[in-house]
Amino acid sequence: MPTSHDLPLTRRQLLLAGASLAALQAGTAMAAPWPTQPLRLIVPYPAGGVNDVVARLFGERLARTLGQPVVVDNKPGAGATIGMAELAKAHDQHTLAFGAISPLTLNPYLMKVTYDPLTDILPVASVMYAPVYVMATRALQAQRFEDVLRQAKTAQGVSVATSGYGTLGHIMVEQLIRATGGHFVHVPYKGGSQLITDAAGAQFDLLLANPFGPINALIAQGKLRVLATTGPQRAASFQQVPTLGELGWDKANLTSLFGFYAPKGTEAAVVARLNAAINQLLRSQDMRQRLLQLDNVPLPLSAEAFGTLIRKDYALNGVVIEQAGIQAQ
Repeated sequence: MPTSHDLPLTRRQLLLAGASLAALQAGTAMAAPWPTQPLRLIVPYPAGGVNDVVARLFGERLARTLGQPVVVDNKPGAGATIGMAELAKAHDQHTLAFGAISPLTLNPYLMKVTYDPLTDILPVASVMYAPVYVMATRALQAQRFEDVLRQAKTAQGVSVATSGYGTLGHIMVEQLIRATGGHFVHVPYKGGSQLITDAAGAQFDLLLANPFGPINALIAQGKLRVLATTGPQRAASFQQVPTLGELGWDKANLTSLFGFYAPKGTEAAVVARLNAAINQLLRSQDMRQRLLQLDNVPLPLSAEAFGTLIRKDYALNGVVIEQAGIQAQ
């Protein structure tokens, strides 16, 4: 097979010239003066939760990498759609958001949103997936998930609390009802402290939630017991606890996927630089350890691969919501 040295001189010169021009253009793009001002990082959830904690971890480190402050701006409400709507209407190169993909893939089916989830918001980088813990309060005597299913077949039934109507936890409840025929009573909260208070007070039987500080504290105090987790593998902190997939309930074996987003119109070079910086942080031992301590699993991907996962989840949720008969509110 001929090499470049075997080519006629004129073609070789053209190839070298083209390579030099490409390198020059790449160097010019990399030298673009971005960011030129502090970055605003919207977190569409209240302060103190897992989203806020992780966003601030990344914000501190991205500020050092990018050479500009990263200012976290909490914009909670309406299942995180208020914050994502704020992102969608930002017409600059210095606004980002961090959070779960549900405001893009689930909420638009269940409430009115002012943005197109697939066109108005750009995926920048996935960060992690978080398992959902299936936890028994002290109101439930079941020691295994199989015992929960047996109680759900009785007239007593099983009450299941989640962070709200139309959330991932709600979808899991509907999947369990459809898969088992059990009597699971959904108890939707609006997130926040009341859910934690009522879990500690055993005001319901089961709680479906991602692990984070207050939840982990209740587990350590013995006020919550983890009966199952979700995800492709067992949670690092609960290797003895099976996943719902292992127990045979694949459709309810769902996880929360989290990442960074930018508004439509953000330049491709900016997205590429952010993706590279975030993935570099995800591969650092320090950040991996911090995420794994919270039972969140790092998931570095390209912006394109992250976008593919979002579109796939959006399509699947549409099918689940239609089959379960969940109505928009």
